[in-house]
Amino acid sequence: MTPGNNGASTPEDDDPFGYLYADGQANGAQPPSGGYGYPNSVNRVRPVGSRQYGQQGPAPQAPPQQGAFGQPSAHYAAPETLPGGAPTARTQPSRGGRGGGPNTKGLLIGAIAVVAAVVIGIGVAMLSGDDDDKGGNEAGPSPTATQATGEPSPSASESGEEEFKSPTIDAKALRLSPGVTTASDVEGAEADGGIYVTNLNQPGASVTWTVDGIPKDGPYTVFFRYSTAGEAQSMTLTVNGRPFGSKLNMDNWAKAKDGDFSKGWTKTYAWPTLTEGTNTISLSCGEGDKCNVLLDQVWIKEGQVKE
Repeated sequence: MTPGNNGASTPEDDDPFGYLYADGQANGAQPPSGGYGYPNSVNRVRPVGSRQYGQQGPAPQAPPQQGAFGQPSAHYAAPETLPGGAPTARTQPSRGGRGGGPNTKGLLIGAIAVVAAVVIGIGVAMLSGDDDDKGGNEAGPSPTATQATGEPSPSASESGEEEFKSPTIDAKALRLSPGVTTASDVEGAEADGGIYVTNLNQPGASVTWTVDGIPKDGPYTVFFRYSTAGEAQSMTLTVNGRPFGSKLNMDNWAKAKDGDFSKGWTKTYAWPTLTEGTNTISLSCGEGDKCNVLLDQVWIKEGQVKE
């Protein structure tokens, strides 16, 4: 190489791609033996016109594929196939116990509890139904009287108010109609001195009680202690000049034999409506009544009660 000439000594040496052209080939240009591109490249530069089209080259080789399901290929190995790897089998979730399927045992216990509660409620309702008030002319542990209204209303004590109760009055202290007298020969009367009212078994006979101090208008219970024997008796009750709704039931609750008044002491009651202040209550032997009784004492309680 001489000064001023920095190229190759021959044209083909100056142009590395001269072998691709006809004049380069005529001058003996040859392609490099090592090829072009990246090291070890499979691509080779060919002279122009040397490639033939329409011919199929070698089919590309596909990378090794994974074999049958669960069998790793040579290019991939699942962790479970390695020593100490995870197990290949899937763990099935538990169907029972906590965190699993439905707790059928708990549901069964709950259903049994509901059925038991319903049965108990029905039993209580049936038992309590026997305690309902039966209305007029009923007999309980102690005799009762016909009420003018329906079911009893709550007493004053049940509503939290102080209950009104009159003093017990001996029948001899009441106003007696002509012909009605007192006596003490029959034992068992609780009035002072064992004195009771008799001779009520005649038309028009009556006893009248004027009671003061009724605190307010409303329902009250008037009690009568008396004695009878043999068949049941009934008399007319009048409150403030008006007949009570039905006869006062004076049955032989004590089951005393006919004529044995000493064994026939018992009580009955009625549920009239009284007004605040003074009220008048009369017991008389009216038409069609049966009045063969001995009258011992009377008293009043607020509300519709039975004792």
